[in-house]
Amino acid sequence: MIKRERYLSRIRGFYHSDLIKVITGIRRSGKSVLLTQIREELSEQGIAESQIIYLNFEDYDYSFIRTGKELHEYIKEKIVTQEKYYLFLDEIQTIPEFERVINSIRMKFDASIFITGSNGRLLSGELATYLSGRTVSFRVYPFSFAETCEMKGLSGEEITDEVLVEYMIWGGLPQRFQMQDEEQTKTFLRDVFDTIVLHDVVQRAGIKDIDLFNRLLEYLVCNPSQIFSVSSVSDYFLSVNRKISKETIYNYLEYITASLIVERASRYDIRGRRILTKMDKYYLTDMGLGRIRNPGFKLEMGALLENVIYNELLIRGQEVYVGKTRNGEIDFVSILDQNKEYYQVAYYLYDQKVIDREFGAFREVRDNYPKYVISFDKMDFSRDGIIHKNAISFLLEEC
Repeated sequence: MIKRERYLSRIRGFYHSDLIKVITGIRRSGKSVLLTQIREELSEQGIAESQIIYLNFEDYDYSFIRTGKELHEYIKEKIVTQEKYYLFLDEIQTIPEFERVINSIRMKFDASIFITGSNGRLLSGELATYLSGRTVSFRVYPFSFAETCEMKGLSGEEITDEVLVEYMIWGGLPQRFQMQDEEQTKTFLRDVFDTIVLHDVVQRAGIKDIDLFNRLLEYLVCNPSQIFSVSSVSDYFLSVNRKISKETIYNYLEYITASLIVERASRYDIRGRRILTKMDKYYLTDMGLGRIRNPGFKLEMGALLENVIYNELLIRGQEVYVGKTRNGEIDFVSILDQNKEYYQVAYYLYDQKVIDREFGAFREVRDNYPKYVISFDKMDFSRDGIIHKNAISFLLEEC
């Protein structure tokens, strides 16, 4: 088990705060392990075990808690002194009316509360109503490439292009590294995917047209890094005698993104400095989930690398958009603390035509924010103030 310092460093300042710590992430991304590491650090600070209450609602040991009332009574029975308590509620979304329970505990007791969930809308709805302004949120992702290398015990020259390609294909869900072979890995990833679809989308959202939903989901998962047009998808289904409204497609997209299996990247008008609302791109949260849903697909390495870079920027805490220029597109505009960075991603800069295309994408960008081209190439192609970076070097940077 590796220490997920990037997340811990962001959360530490809130360990003893009365703000509700909301931690979200796709299933099996390591949220429970992160809670364990937080509890260990609290113990190292001298917090007694009796002051730490941990419940994992996917653990059958806690199956006797089925309602908000039962949860409320259980917690009240555990808080027996006037000391500060540290409450960890893992996968809390399974308990009805959990929002009211959290609000009640917050008001009655001196408690630092941590909750996790596998749904991107955990901070919406009733939770937002009851706890408006009283939460701080953190997003957890599968292992980054750097964490993957740490998990495998690789460093220096051991980190080859082949290691990155393997990560681009099979992703970084922590438990997959416990699998003994490719067949076990596929079985594990299929189970994760099916659980997400069944429990986090179909059952939770009450999907009626499961065939349509599966078709739409397969398209997103099997075509990462592509522009998605609701109109074109609607027209496609009409061409195969399946009339489906745009509203239904939009609703299904919301359910899919809420499950965190894919991320939506909106377009950003660089000249107008505004976010556009049409023609989004969708990226896989974990690359392995795309591989097992489309086992015979041709490896589009440029698209896979683009997806990996997108995820890496999110892991680093940046807001990431697809850049729209007057006559073209830039793969990513990332924003952090009012500062911007621009990125173009290519598998290899094969020839002068590809070099001109990737570097030329920045031609219409007039500001002085950093501009990068990232590829597998080890030769430095930097020019005209645009920085070229090797993909492995970029992904291993300390940030």
